[in-house]
Amino acid sequence: MMVSPAWAEQKLFVAYPSAEHKTTSETIFLIGTAPPQGQVYINDRPIERSPGGHFAPTFPLELGVNVFTLRYQDQELQIKVTRESDVPPVPEGVAFASDSLTPKVDIARMPGELICFEAIAQPNATVSVQVGNQRLPLMARTETVSLPSNLAALTATNNPTRVEIGHFEGCTSAPQNPGNLGPPRYQISLNGKTKTEVAPGNIEIMSPTQFEIAEVTVDSGVARTGPSTSYSRLTPLPKGTTAAVTGREGEWLRLDYGAWIKAEETRITRGAVPPRSLIRSVRSRQVPGWTEVLFPLQTPVPVSVNQGDRSLTLTLHNTTAQTDTIAFNDDPLVARMDWQQPTRDRLEYTFNFKPSQQWGYKLRYEGTTLILSLRHPPRVTSTRNNPLNGLTILLDPGHGSENDLGARGPTGYPEKDVTLIVSKLLRQELEQRGATVVMTREGDDDLWPHDRVEIIEATEPHLALSIHYNALPDWGDAENTAGIGMFWYHPQAHDLSVFLHNYLVEELNRPSYGVFWNNLALTRPAVAPSVLLELGFMINPREFEWIVSDREQKKLAAKLADAIVEWFSTTQ
Repeated sequence: MMVSPAWAEQKLFVAYPSAEHKTTSETIFLIGTAPPQGQVYINDRPIERSPGGHFAPTFPLELGVNVFTLRYQDQELQIKVTRESDVPPVPEGVAFASDSLTPKVDIARMPGELICFEAIAQPNATVSVQVGNQRLPLMARTETVSLPSNLAALTATNNPTRVEIGHFEGCTSAPQNPGNLGPPRYQISLNGKTKTEVAPGNIEIMSPTQFEIAEVTVDSGVARTGPSTSYSRLTPLPKGTTAAVTGREGEWLRLDYGAWIKAEETRITRGAVPPRSLIRSVRSRQVPGWTEVLFPLQTPVPVSVNQGDRSLTLTLHNTTAQTDTIAFNDDPLVARMDWQQPTRDRLEYTFNFKPSQQWGYKLRYEGTTLILSLRHPPRVTSTRNNPLNGLTILLDPGHGSENDLGARGPTGYPEKDVTLIVSKLLRQELEQRGATVVMTREGDDDLWPHDRVEIIEATEPHLALSIHYNALPDWGDAENTAGIGMFWYHPQAHDLSVFLHNYLVEELNRPSYGVFWNNLALTRPAVAPSVLLELGFMINPREFEWIVSDREQKKLAAKLADAIVEWFSTTQ
Protein backbone atom coordinates (compact mmCIF):
# COMPACT_ATOMS: atom_id res chain seq x y z
CA MET A 1 0.00 0.00 0.00
CA MET A 2 1.31 3.45 -0.92
CA VAL A 3 1.83 5.76 2.05
CA SER A 4 0.79 9.40 1.61
CA PRO A 5 3.77 11.77 1.52
CA ALA A 6 2.05 13.77 4.28
CA TRP A 7 2.15 10.85 6.72
CA ALA A 8 5.31 9.04 5.71
CA GLU A 9 7.30 7.86 8.73
CA GLN A 10 10.82 9.26 8.64
CA LYS A 11 13.58 10.63 10.80
CA LEU A 12 13.93 14.23 11.90
CA PHE A 13 14.14 16.18 8.66
CA VAL A 14 14.40 19.87 7.66
CA ALA A 15 13.22 20.76 4.15
CA TYR A 16 14.01 24.47 4.51
CA PRO A 17 16.31 26.35 5.02
CA SER A 18 19.52 24.66 3.96
CA ALA A 19 22.22 23.99 6.53
CA GLU A 20 24.16 27.16 5.54
CA HIS A 21 21.39 29.57 4.53
CA LYS A 22 21.96 33.31 3.95
CA THR A 23 19.25 35.97 4.00
CA THR A 24 18.61 39.66 4.68
CA SER A 25 15.30 38.88 6.41
CA GLU A 26 14.76 39.72 10.07
CA THR A 27 13.05 36.34 10.59
CA ILE A 28 13.25 32.78 9.26
CA PHE A 29 10.91 29.78 9.33
CA LEU A 30 12.09 26.18 9.66
CA ILE A 31 10.06 23.72 7.58
CA GLY A 32 10.38 20.06 8.51
CA THR A 33 8.99 16.91 10.02
CA ALA A 34 9.55 14.04 12.45
CA PRO A 35 7.43 11.05 13.48
CA PRO A 36 4.21 12.32 15.09
CA GLN A 37 4.90 10.67 18.45
CA GLY A 38 7.16 12.56 20.80
CA GLN A 39 8.38 16.14 20.99
CA VAL A 40 10.60 18.20 18.67
CA TYR A 41 12.76 20.93 20.24
CA ILE A 42 14.45 23.84 18.50
CA ASN A 43 17.12 25.48 20.67
CA ASP A 44 15.61 23.57 23.62
CA ARG A 45 12.14 25.06 22.97
CA PRO A 46 9.27 22.64 22.24
CA ILE A 47 7.43 23.49 19.02
CA GLU A 48 3.92 22.87 17.71
CA ARG A 49 3.37 20.23 15.05
CA SER A 50 0.57 19.07 12.78
CA PRO A 51 -1.15 15.68 13.21
CA GLY A 52 1.31 14.31 10.64
CA GLY A 53 4.28 15.52 12.68
CA HIS A 54 5.16 18.55 10.51
CA PHE A 55 6.37 21.93 11.75
CA ALA A 56 7.04 25.47 10.48
CA PRO A 57 7.88 27.81 13.38
CA THR A 58 9.30 31.30 12.78
CA PHE A 59 12.31 32.71 14.65
CA PRO A 60 13.89 36.19 14.80
CA LEU A 61 17.36 36.61 13.33
CA GLU A 62 20.27 38.67 14.62
CA LEU A 63 22.78 40.13 12.18
CA GLY A 64 25.49 37.54 11.59
CA VAL A 65 25.35 33.79 12.19
CA ASN A 66 22.28 32.30 13.91
CA VAL A 67 22.48 28.65 14.98
CA PHE A 68 19.35 26.47 15.32
CA THR A 69 19.71 23.07 16.96
CA LEU A 70 16.81 20.67 16.39
CA ARG A 71 16.31 17.60 18.56
CA TYR A 72 13.89 14.69 18.34
CA GLN A 73 14.55 11.91 20.86
CA ASP A 74 18.19 10.92 20.20
CA GLN A 75 18.37 12.67 16.79
CA GLU A 76 19.91 16.13 16.33
CA LEU A 77 20.28 18.53 13.38
CA GLN A 78 21.97 21.92 13.22
CA ILE A 79 21.05 24.75 10.82
CA LYS A 80 23.15 27.91 10.46
CA VAL A 81 21.36 30.98 9.08
CA THR A 82 23.43 34.06 8.34
CA ARG A 83 21.54 37.33 8.32
CA GLU A 84 23.27 39.89 6.11
CA SER A 85 22.53 43.61 6.09
CA ASP A 86 20.51 44.88 3.13
CA VAL A 87 22.07 48.37 3.56
CA PRO A 88 25.57 48.88 2.10
CA PRO A 89 28.02 49.44 4.97
CA VAL A 90 29.64 52.87 5.28
CA PRO A 91 33.42 52.41 5.09
CA GLU A 92 35.76 53.65 7.77
CA GLY A 93 38.15 56.51 7.05
CA VAL A 94 38.92 58.10 3.68
CA ALA A 95 37.24 55.60 1.36
CA PHE A 96 34.20 54.96 -0.79
CA ALA A 97 31.98 51.94 -0.23
CA SER A 98 32.62 49.09 -2.64
CA ASP A 99 30.49 49.24 -5.80
CA SER A 100 28.88 52.55 -4.75
CA LEU A 101 30.23 54.89 -7.45
CA THR A 102 28.02 55.60 -10.46
CA PRO A 103 27.72 54.99 -13.28
CA LYS A 104 28.41 51.31 -12.68
CA VAL A 105 28.18 50.56 -16.42
CA ASP A 106 28.79 52.61 -19.55
CA ILE A 107 25.97 55.08 -20.19
CA ALA A 108 24.97 57.43 -23.01
CA ARG A 109 22.71 60.47 -22.68
CA MET A 110 21.38 63.25 -24.92
CA PRO A 111 22.80 66.80 -24.72
CA GLY A 112 21.21 68.83 -21.93
CA GLU A 113 19.86 65.75 -20.18
CA LEU A 114 20.28 65.47 -16.41
CA ILE A 115 23.03 63.10 -15.27
CA CYS A 116 23.14 62.17 -11.58
CA PHE A 117 25.98 60.77 -9.47
CA GLU A 118 26.07 58.78 -6.23
CA ALA A 119 28.66 57.56 -3.75
CA ILE A 120 28.68 56.11 -0.23
CA ALA A 121 31.24 57.40 2.30
CA GLN A 122 31.55 58.79 5.83
CA PRO A 123 28.79 61.44 6.29
CA ASN A 124 31.25 64.10 7.51
CA ALA A 125 33.52 63.75 4.46
CA THR A 126 33.73 66.21 1.55
CA VAL A 127 32.94 64.50 -1.75
CA SER A 128 33.03 65.78 -5.33
CA VAL A 129 33.06 64.30 -8.83
CA GLN A 130 35.00 65.38 -11.92
CA VAL A 131 32.93 65.03 -15.13
CA GLY A 132 34.86 66.08 -18.20
CA ASN A 133 36.05 69.62 -17.40
CA GLN A 134 33.48 70.18 -14.66
CA ARG A 135 33.86 69.45 -10.95
CA LEU A 136 30.56 68.89 -9.15
CA PRO A 137 30.30 68.93 -5.33
CA LEU A 138 28.08 66.15 -3.93
CA MET A 139 25.81 66.71 -0.95
CA ALA A 140 25.51 64.27 1.93
CA ARG A 141 22.24 62.57 2.82
CA THR A 142 22.25 60.61 6.07
CA GLU A 143 18.79 59.08 5.82
CA THR A 144 16.75 57.57 3.02
CA VAL A 145 13.54 55.60 2.52
CA SER A 146 14.02 51.93 1.70
CA LEU A 147 11.27 50.28 -0.33
CA PRO A 148 10.43 46.64 0.39
CA SER A 149 10.69 43.88 -2.16
CA ASN A 150 7.74 43.24 -4.48
CA LEU A 151 7.33 39.96 -2.58
CA ALA A 152 6.40 41.97 0.51
CA ALA A 153 2.94 42.54 -1.01
CA LEU A 154 2.37 38.79 -0.64
CA THR A 155 2.90 38.97 3.13
CA ALA A 156 1.15 42.33 3.78
CA THR A 157 4.47 43.79 4.97
CA ASN A 158 5.15 46.26 2.16
CA ASN A 159 5.75 49.36 4.27
CA PRO A 160 8.68 51.66 3.45
CA THR A 161 11.31 52.08 6.18
CA ARG A 162 13.82 54.81 6.96
CA VAL A 163 17.45 53.74 7.03
CA GLU A 164 20.61 55.62 7.94
CA ILE A 165 23.23 55.89 5.21
CA GLY A 166 26.29 57.86 4.23
CA HIS A 167 24.96 58.75 0.81
CA PHE A 168 26.37 61.51 -1.42
CA GLU A 169 24.55 62.64 -4.53
CA GLY A 170 24.35 65.40 -7.13
CA CYS A 171 23.21 66.07 -10.70
CA THR A 172 24.32 68.18 -13.65
CA SER A 173 23.17 68.76 -17.23
CA ALA A 174 24.99 66.89 -19.97
CA PRO A 175 27.12 69.19 -22.16
CA GLN A 176 25.75 70.22 -25.52
CA ASN A 177 28.68 68.87 -27.55
CA PRO A 178 28.58 65.14 -28.38
CA GLY A 179 31.54 63.03 -27.34
CA ASN A 180 32.97 60.68 -24.76
CA LEU A 181 33.46 62.23 -21.32
CA GLY A 182 35.17 59.11 -19.98
CA PRO A 183 34.58 57.76 -16.47
CA PRO A 184 33.81 60.25 -13.67
CA ARG A 185 36.59 60.74 -11.09
CA TYR A 186 35.37 60.91 -7.49
CA GLN A 187 37.34 62.69 -4.78
CA ILE A 188 36.89 62.33 -1.02
CA SER A 189 38.52 64.48 1.68
CA LEU A 190 38.40 63.76 5.42
CA ASN A 191 40.64 64.80 8.33
CA GLY A 192 43.19 66.39 6.02
CA LYS A 193 43.49 63.34 3.77
CA THR A 194 42.29 63.10 0.15
CA LYS A 195 41.66 60.11 -2.08
CA THR A 196 40.55 59.84 -5.72
CA GLU A 197 38.71 56.91 -7.30
CA VAL A 198 37.36 56.35 -10.81
CA ALA A 199 33.81 55.09 -11.46
CA PRO A 200 33.46 51.85 -13.45
CA GLY A 201 31.35 53.31 -16.28
CA ASN A 202 32.06 55.79 -19.07
CA ILE A 203 29.72 58.66 -19.98
CA GLU A 204 28.99 59.37 -23.65
CA ILE A 205 27.00 62.33 -24.96
CA MET A 206 24.96 61.32 -28.01
CA SER A 207 24.55 63.31 -31.20
CA PRO A 208 21.28 65.28 -31.47
CA THR A 209 21.40 65.13 -35.28
CA GLN A 210 22.79 61.68 -36.16
CA PHE A 211 20.32 59.15 -34.81
CA GLU A 212 20.80 55.53 -33.84
CA ILE A 213 17.72 53.58 -34.94
CA ALA A 214 16.81 50.36 -33.12
CA GLU A 215 14.76 47.73 -34.95
CA VAL A 216 13.24 44.92 -32.86
CA THR A 217 14.51 41.59 -34.21
CA VAL A 218 12.71 39.16 -31.89
CA ASP A 219 9.03 38.21 -32.10
CA SER A 220 8.17 40.03 -28.90
CA GLY A 221 10.65 42.63 -27.67
CA VAL A 222 10.56 43.09 -23.89
CA ALA A 223 9.99 46.78 -23.15
CA ARG A 224 10.56 48.01 -19.58
CA THR A 225 10.28 51.17 -17.53
CA GLY A 226 14.01 51.19 -16.77
CA PRO A 227 17.37 49.65 -17.71
CA SER A 228 17.26 46.31 -15.86
CA THR A 229 15.00 43.33 -15.34
CA SER A 230 13.96 44.76 -11.97
CA TYR A 231 11.90 47.42 -13.78
CA SER A 232 8.28 46.86 -14.77
CA ARG A 233 7.28 45.45 -18.14
CA LEU A 234 5.42 47.47 -20.73
CA THR A 235 3.51 46.25 -23.79
CA PRO A 236 5.84 43.94 -25.76
CA LEU A 237 7.08 45.41 -29.06
CA PRO A 238 6.23 43.40 -32.21
CA LYS A 239 9.06 42.25 -34.42
CA GLY A 240 10.02 45.02 -36.87
CA THR A 241 9.24 47.93 -34.52
CA THR A 242 11.62 50.86 -35.04
CA ALA A 243 12.47 53.79 -32.75
CA ALA A 244 15.30 56.22 -32.17
CA VAL A 245 17.73 55.45 -29.35
CA THR A 246 17.89 58.30 -26.84
CA GLY A 247 20.06 56.68 -24.18
CA ARG A 248 22.11 53.63 -23.25
CA GLU A 249 22.94 51.99 -19.96
CA GLY A 250 25.09 48.89 -20.14
CA GLU A 251 23.25 46.34 -22.30
CA TRP A 252 20.03 48.40 -22.34
CA LEU A 253 18.76 50.94 -24.87
CA ARG A 254 16.28 53.71 -24.14
CA LEU A 255 13.85 54.24 -27.02
CA ASP A 256 12.39 57.61 -27.92
CA TYR A 257 8.91 56.87 -26.55
CA GLY A 258 10.39 56.20 -23.10
CA ALA A 259 10.76 52.43 -22.81
CA TRP A 260 14.01 50.47 -22.37
CA ILE A 261 14.90 47.29 -24.27
CA LYS A 262 17.92 44.97 -24.28
CA ALA A 263 20.31 45.76 -27.14
CA GLU A 264 20.49 42.05 -28.03
CA GLU A 265 16.81 42.16 -29.06
CA THR A 266 17.47 44.86 -31.67
CA ARG A 267 19.49 45.72 -34.76
CA ILE A 268 21.06 49.20 -34.84
CA THR A 269 21.33 51.40 -37.92
CA ARG A 270 21.94 55.13 -38.32
CA GLY A 271 19.61 57.74 -39.74
CA ALA A 272 19.31 61.47 -40.25
CA VAL A 273 15.76 61.58 -38.80
CA PRO A 274 14.00 59.54 -36.09
CA PRO A 275 11.28 57.11 -37.28
CA ARG A 276 7.93 58.90 -37.52
CA SER A 277 4.72 58.00 -39.32
CA LEU A 278 1.48 59.43 -40.62
CA ILE A 279 -1.69 57.35 -40.70
CA ARG A 280 -4.72 57.85 -42.92
CA SER A 281 -7.27 55.12 -43.50
CA VAL A 282 -7.93 52.25 -41.10
CA ARG A 283 -9.96 49.14 -41.91
CA SER A 284 -11.08 45.91 -40.31
CA ARG A 285 -11.64 42.41 -41.59
CA GLN A 286 -12.88 39.16 -40.12
CA VAL A 287 -10.93 35.91 -40.28
CA PRO A 288 -12.04 32.67 -38.59
CA GLY A 289 -12.32 33.40 -34.86
CA TRP A 290 -10.83 36.89 -35.00
CA THR A 291 -11.42 40.49 -36.02
CA GLU A 292 -8.28 42.00 -37.53
CA VAL A 293 -7.77 45.77 -37.59
CA LEU A 294 -5.19 47.03 -40.07
CA PHE A 295 -3.24 50.25 -39.50
CA PRO A 296 -1.16 51.15 -42.60
CA LEU A 297 1.92 53.08 -41.48
CA GLN A 298 5.03 54.54 -43.07
CA THR A 299 7.27 52.77 -40.56
CA PRO A 300 6.62 50.23 -37.77
CA VAL A 301 6.24 52.44 -34.67
CA PRO A 302 6.24 51.45 -30.98
CA VAL A 303 2.85 50.48 -29.54
CA SER A 304 1.18 50.22 -26.14
CA VAL A 305 -2.03 48.43 -25.11
CA ASN A 306 -4.26 49.42 -22.20
CA GLN A 307 -7.05 46.92 -21.63
CA GLY A 308 -10.16 47.55 -19.54
CA ASP A 309 -13.20 45.45 -18.67
CA ARG A 310 -15.16 46.55 -21.73
CA SER A 311 -12.55 48.33 -23.83
CA LEU A 312 -9.06 48.12 -25.25
CA THR A 313 -6.95 51.15 -26.13
CA LEU A 314 -4.12 50.81 -28.63
CA THR A 315 -1.55 53.63 -28.61
CA LEU A 316 0.66 54.29 -31.62
CA HIS A 317 3.71 56.30 -30.60
CA ASN A 318 5.54 58.66 -32.95
CA THR A 319 2.41 58.79 -35.13
CA THR A 320 0.23 61.65 -36.42
CA ALA A 321 -3.27 61.20 -37.85
CA GLN A 322 -4.38 62.39 -41.27
CA THR A 323 -7.47 60.20 -40.97
CA ASP A 324 -10.77 60.93 -42.71
CA THR A 325 -12.14 57.43 -43.32
CA ILE A 326 -12.31 54.24 -41.25
CA ALA A 327 -13.90 51.04 -42.56
CA PHE A 328 -15.34 49.09 -39.64
CA ASN A 329 -18.37 46.87 -40.32
CA ASP A 330 -20.76 45.31 -37.82
CA ASP A 331 -18.63 43.06 -35.68
CA PRO A 332 -19.41 40.18 -33.29
CA LEU A 333 -17.11 41.68 -30.67
CA VAL A 334 -16.61 45.44 -31.21
CA ALA A 335 -19.50 47.86 -30.78
CA ARG A 336 -17.51 50.96 -31.80
CA MET A 337 -13.98 52.17 -32.42
CA ASP A 338 -12.96 55.72 -31.41
CA TRP A 339 -9.69 57.56 -31.90
CA GLN A 340 -8.00 60.69 -30.61
CA GLN A 341 -4.63 62.42 -30.81
CA PRO A 342 -3.84 63.53 -27.21
CA THR A 343 -0.35 64.74 -28.15
CA ARG A 344 1.35 65.47 -31.47
CA ASP A 345 3.30 62.19 -31.36
CA ARG A 346 0.80 59.85 -29.67
CA LEU A 347 -2.36 58.46 -31.27
CA GLU A 348 -4.95 56.39 -29.41
CA TYR A 349 -7.55 53.96 -30.79
CA THR A 350 -10.17 52.72 -28.33
CA PHE A 351 -12.26 49.64 -29.04
CA ASN A 352 -15.53 49.54 -27.11
CA PHE A 353 -16.75 45.97 -26.85
CA LYS A 354 -20.23 44.58 -26.81
CA PRO A 355 -21.23 43.15 -23.38
CA SER A 356 -18.98 40.13 -23.48
CA GLN A 357 -15.91 38.62 -21.92
CA GLN A 358 -12.70 39.51 -23.79
CA TRP A 359 -10.99 36.36 -25.06
CA GLY A 360 -7.58 37.60 -26.18
CA TYR A 361 -5.64 39.73 -28.61
CA LYS A 362 -2.45 39.65 -30.71
CA LEU A 363 -0.23 42.28 -32.35
CA ARG A 364 2.06 41.88 -35.34
CA TYR A 365 3.61 43.84 -38.18
CA GLU A 366 3.28 42.78 -41.80
CA GLY A 367 5.73 45.09 -43.50
CA THR A 368 4.81 48.52 -42.17
CA THR A 369 1.16 47.62 -41.49
CA LEU A 370 0.27 46.99 -37.85
CA ILE A 371 -2.36 44.28 -37.38
CA LEU A 372 -4.32 44.09 -34.14
CA SER A 373 -6.22 40.79 -33.83
CA LEU A 374 -9.19 40.71 -31.43
CA ARG A 375 -10.48 37.26 -30.55
CA HIS A 376 -14.14 36.36 -30.94
CA PRO A 377 -16.00 34.50 -28.18
CA PRO A 378 -15.66 30.71 -28.56
CA ARG A 379 -18.31 28.92 -30.54
CA VAL A 380 -19.69 26.28 -28.20
CA THR A 381 -22.31 23.62 -28.73
CA SER A 382 -22.84 22.93 -25.06
CA THR A 383 -25.32 20.40 -23.79
CA ARG A 384 -26.43 19.52 -20.30
CA ASN A 385 -23.86 16.72 -20.11
CA ASN A 386 -21.17 18.57 -22.07
CA PRO A 387 -21.36 22.24 -21.01
CA LEU A 388 -17.78 22.93 -22.19
CA ASN A 389 -18.12 21.38 -25.64
CA GLY A 390 -16.14 23.53 -28.09
CA LEU A 391 -13.90 25.07 -25.42
CA THR A 392 -10.13 24.43 -25.47
CA ILE A 393 -8.42 24.73 -22.09
CA LEU A 394 -4.67 24.59 -21.56
CA LEU A 395 -3.39 23.24 -18.26
CA ASP A 396 0.16 23.98 -17.21
CA PRO A 397 1.33 21.80 -14.29
CA GLY A 398 3.87 24.05 -12.56
CA HIS A 399 7.58 23.21 -12.41
CA GLY A 400 8.43 19.71 -13.57
CA SER A 401 11.90 18.20 -13.29
CA GLU A 402 14.68 17.40 -10.85
CA ASN A 403 16.09 20.81 -11.78
CA ASP A 404 12.79 22.55 -11.04
CA LEU A 405 11.12 21.02 -8.00
CA GLY A 406 9.12 24.09 -7.00
CA ALA A 407 8.21 24.51 -3.34
CA ARG A 408 8.79 21.57 -1.03
CA GLY A 409 6.57 20.40 1.77
CA PRO A 410 7.80 19.51 5.27
CA THR A 411 8.70 15.97 4.13
CA GLY A 412 10.61 17.26 1.11
CA TYR A 413 7.75 16.28 -1.23
CA PRO A 414 8.04 18.58 -4.28
CA GLU A 415 5.42 20.88 -5.75
CA LYS A 416 6.12 19.52 -9.25
CA ASP A 417 4.59 16.14 -8.37
CA VAL A 418 1.35 17.38 -6.85
CA THR A 419 0.75 19.93 -9.64
CA LEU A 420 0.96 17.12 -12.22
CA ILE A 421 -1.37 14.86 -10.24
CA VAL A 422 -4.01 17.56 -9.82
CA SER A 423 -3.67 18.73 -13.44
CA LYS A 424 -4.29 15.20 -14.72
CA LEU A 425 -7.32 14.86 -12.44
CA LEU A 426 -8.58 18.23 -13.65
CA ARG A 427 -8.06 17.22 -17.29
CA GLN A 428 -10.24 14.17 -16.71
CA GLU A 429 -12.98 16.29 -15.12
CA LEU A 430 -12.88 18.91 -17.90
CA GLU A 431 -12.97 16.29 -20.67
CA GLN A 432 -15.98 14.69 -19.02
CA ARG A 433 -17.67 18.10 -19.34
CA GLY A 434 -16.86 18.30 -23.06
CA ALA A 435 -13.71 20.46 -23.10
CA THR A 436 -10.62 19.80 -25.20
CA VAL A 437 -7.61 19.90 -22.87
CA VAL A 438 -3.98 20.61 -23.78
CA MET A 439 -1.21 19.89 -21.25
CA THR A 440 2.19 21.59 -21.28
CA ARG A 441 3.73 18.49 -19.72
CA GLU A 442 2.78 14.88 -19.02
CA GLY A 443 5.74 13.92 -16.84
CA ASP A 444 9.07 15.23 -15.53
CA ASP A 445 9.69 17.61 -18.42
CA ASP A 446 12.33 20.32 -18.07
CA LEU A 447 10.35 23.35 -19.28
CA TRP A 448 11.36 26.97 -18.85
CA PRO A 449 8.58 29.52 -18.38
CA HIS A 450 9.12 30.79 -21.94
CA ASP A 451 8.64 27.21 -23.23
CA ARG A 452 5.23 27.10 -21.56
CA VAL A 453 4.32 30.53 -22.92
CA GLU A 454 5.26 29.42 -26.43
CA ILE A 455 2.92 26.43 -26.08
CA ILE A 456 0.08 28.77 -25.04
CA GLU A 457 0.72 31.13 -27.95
CA ALA A 458 0.98 28.28 -30.47
CA THR A 459 -2.10 26.46 -29.13
CA GLU A 460 -4.31 29.57 -28.74
CA PRO A 461 -6.57 27.94 -26.14
CA HIS A 462 -9.68 29.71 -24.89
CA LEU A 463 -8.34 29.57 -21.30
CA ALA A 464 -4.84 28.99 -19.94
CA LEU A 465 -4.53 27.81 -16.33
CA SER A 466 -1.14 27.34 -14.67
CA ILE A 467 -1.46 25.03 -11.63
CA HIS A 468 0.80 25.76 -8.67
CA TYR A 469 1.15 25.44 -4.89
CA ASN A 470 2.56 28.21 -2.78
CA ALA A 471 5.46 29.16 -0.52
CA LEU A 472 6.61 32.38 1.17
CA PRO A 473 9.74 34.54 1.35
CA ASP A 474 11.86 34.16 4.49
CA TRP A 475 10.02 36.88 6.41
CA GLY A 476 6.62 35.23 5.94
CA ASP A 477 4.61 33.28 8.53
CA ALA A 478 4.60 29.72 7.18
CA GLU A 479 2.72 28.30 10.16
CA ASN A 480 -0.26 30.64 9.88
CA THR A 481 -0.49 31.43 6.15
CA ALA A 482 -2.75 29.19 4.09
CA GLY A 483 -5.38 29.25 1.40
CA ILE A 484 -6.35 29.61 -2.22
CA GLY A 485 -4.67 32.36 -4.27
CA MET A 486 -5.16 33.59 -7.85
CA PHE A 487 -2.82 35.68 -10.00
CA TRP A 488 -3.73 37.62 -13.13
CA TYR A 489 -2.06 40.23 -15.36
CA HIS A 490 -4.39 41.28 -18.20
CA PRO A 491 -7.86 42.61 -17.27
CA GLN A 492 -9.42 39.93 -19.48
CA ALA A 493 -8.31 37.40 -16.83
CA HIS A 494 -9.43 39.35 -13.75
CA ASP A 495 -13.06 38.23 -13.61
CA LEU A 496 -12.03 34.59 -14.08
CA SER A 497 -9.46 34.90 -11.27
CA VAL A 498 -11.97 36.33 -8.83
CA PHE A 499 -14.64 33.79 -9.76
CA LEU A 500 -12.35 30.74 -9.40
CA HIS A 501 -10.98 32.04 -6.10
CA ASN A 502 -14.39 32.66 -4.54
CA TYR A 503 -15.86 29.40 -5.83
CA LEU A 504 -13.08 27.21 -4.45
CA VAL A 505 -12.94 29.02 -1.11
CA GLU A 506 -16.69 28.62 -0.61
CA GLU A 507 -17.25 25.16 -2.09
CA LEU A 508 -14.20 23.54 -0.49
CA ASN A 509 -14.35 25.56 2.73
CA ARG A 510 -10.73 26.60 2.28
CA PRO A 511 -8.98 29.73 3.57
CA SER A 512 -8.62 32.69 1.22
CA TYR A 513 -5.11 33.87 0.44
CA GLY A 514 -6.37 36.43 -2.08
CA VAL A 515 -6.44 37.60 -5.69
CA PHE A 516 -3.33 39.39 -6.96
CA TRP A 517 -2.25 41.28 -10.06
CA ASN A 518 1.18 39.85 -10.77
CA ASN A 519 3.75 40.14 -13.53
CA LEU A 520 4.38 36.41 -13.95
CA ALA A 521 5.41 34.69 -17.18
CA LEU A 522 2.33 32.44 -17.11
CA THR A 523 -0.11 35.32 -16.51
CA ARG A 524 1.28 37.51 -19.31
CA PRO A 525 0.06 35.66 -22.44
CA ALA A 526 -2.54 37.92 -24.08
CA VAL A 527 -3.87 35.41 -26.60
CA ALA A 528 -6.29 34.01 -23.98
CA PRO A 529 -7.41 34.75 -20.41
CA SER A 530 -4.43 33.37 -18.46
CA VAL A 531 -4.51 32.70 -14.72
CA LEU A 532 -1.94 31.23 -12.36
CA LEU A 533 -3.59 29.30 -9.53
CA GLU A 534 -1.88 28.82 -6.15
CA LEU A 535 -4.07 26.11 -4.63
CA GLY A 536 -2.54 26.01 -1.15
CA PHE A 537 0.75 26.37 0.75
CA MET A 538 3.20 23.49 0.55
CA ILE A 539 5.07 24.92 3.55
CA ASN A 540 2.06 25.12 5.88
CA PRO A 541 2.15 21.94 8.02
CA ARG A 542 -1.61 21.40 8.17
CA GLU A 543 -2.47 22.57 4.67
CA PHE A 544 0.24 20.29 3.29
CA GLU A 545 -1.72 17.33 4.59
CA TRP A 546 -4.81 18.55 2.71
CA ILE A 547 -2.76 19.18 -0.45
CA VAL A 548 -1.42 15.61 -0.73
CA SER A 549 -4.64 13.80 0.27
CA ASP A 550 -5.87 11.63 -2.64
CA ARG A 551 -9.49 12.26 -1.69
CA GLU A 552 -9.05 16.02 -1.43
CA GLN A 553 -7.16 16.20 -4.73
CA LYS A 554 -10.08 14.53 -6.54
CA LYS A 555 -12.56 16.83 -4.83
CA LEU A 556 -10.47 19.88 -5.75
CA ALA A 557 -10.28 18.85 -9.41
CA ALA A 558 -14.05 18.29 -9.59
CA LYS A 559 -14.87 21.62 -7.96
CA LEU A 560 -12.40 23.49 -10.14
CA ALA A 561 -14.01 22.01 -13.25
CA ASP A 562 -17.44 22.99 -11.88
CA ALA A 563 -16.15 26.52 -11.30
CA ILE A 564 -15.03 26.81 -14.93
CA VAL A 565 -18.45 25.64 -16.11
CA GLU A 566 -20.20 28.17 -13.87
CA TRP A 567 -17.91 31.01 -14.93
CA PHE A 568 -18.25 30.20 -18.61
CA SER A 569 -22.04 30.27 -18.29
CA THR A 570 -21.77 33.89 -17.06
CA THR A 571 -19.99 34.93 -20.28
CA GLN A 572 -22.81 33.80 -22.56
